[in-house]
Amino acid sequence: MRLVILIPAYNEASTIAGVLNAIPQSFPGIDVVDVLVVDDGSTDQTAAIAETAGAIVVSHAHNRGVGRAFTTGLEKALELGADIMVNIDADGQFSPAEIPLLIDPILAGKADFVVGDRFSDEVGNPQKPQHMSKIKFWGNKGMSRFISMLTGQRFQDVSCGFRAYSREAMLQLNLAGQFTYTQETFIDLADKGLTIKNVPVAVTYFPDRESRVADNLLKYFVRTSKIIFRAYRDYKPLRFFGWLGLISFILGIIFGLVMLAIYIRIGKFTPYKFVGFTGIYFVSLGILFWVVGLLADMFVKVRQTQEKILYLEKKRRFDKS
Repeated sequence: MRLVILIPAYNEASTIAGVLNAIPQSFPGIDVVDVLVVDDGSTDQTAAIAETAGAIVVSHAHNRGVGRAFTTGLEKALELGADIMVNIDADGQFSPAEIPLLIDPILAGKADFVVGDRFSDEVGNPQKPQHMSKIKFWGNKGMSRFISMLTGQRFQDVSCGFRAYSREAMLQLNLAGQFTYTQETFIDLADKGLTIKNVPVAVTYFPDRESRVADNLLKYFVRTSKIIFRAYRDYKPLRFFGWLGLISFILGIIFGLVMLAIYIRIGKFTPYKFVGFTGIYFVSLGILFWVVGLLADMFVKVRQTQEKILYLEKKRRFDKS
């Protein structure tokens, strides 16, 4: 069994050595351990320090975002013949000593994708990590509830950067977002029926350190929402356009009822014809959304067929034999 530990890094020269040196040399059930650092266009000595520490380093010519860095690392891990891949942040927030907590469910055949849960203690009670701001805490919890609703499963933490993937999950995973990958991964793998599990892990937040990804909460929310919006549109088009159509149709009915009430009261439509036309517009828009949803749902079958072909091509390309 080969384990690849992926560390996406951008200007992490001050912390990358500490993370690499803290990685255990061996793990139960694992024969070979490779450490892979994806240098996402760093302008400091991140890549050089990682190479000196013995890591395999793949570098981007310029900063392309953690989502793209993860995709690069995923492909390289498959090239290396990984049976399991663990990705961990380069800033030292997570302890490499807890990697067995993530890989054990995969080794036991109980999960394909295991995610660190920062918001539950060892017995499953909810907790807020020390030094994590309340707005980030509630924002993360709200995102977890939203992704749980989309996937029909219950997840406690969908944004944690400490997670493990089986080889099957690695082969099946297809991501479009470059800014981040964390939430989209849940939507993609849950849609494909893979088993996902949350495992409580410890996390350390440094009060004076700014997040590389979420340095601006509003910007992070907007960009992450775009990824989720597109994923939901592509994976659940009938539900997505169905809700849009229902909202538009209900608005149209409301305007229609208002127009009817006006006519009953004054005996004519003038000068309130615009109310009726607005109602007709929303009803028509609702019907249009439903038609688009039906058509888009047909294309889901095309996408699923294409992804099966891509999956088989990946298996052929990265065949360990």
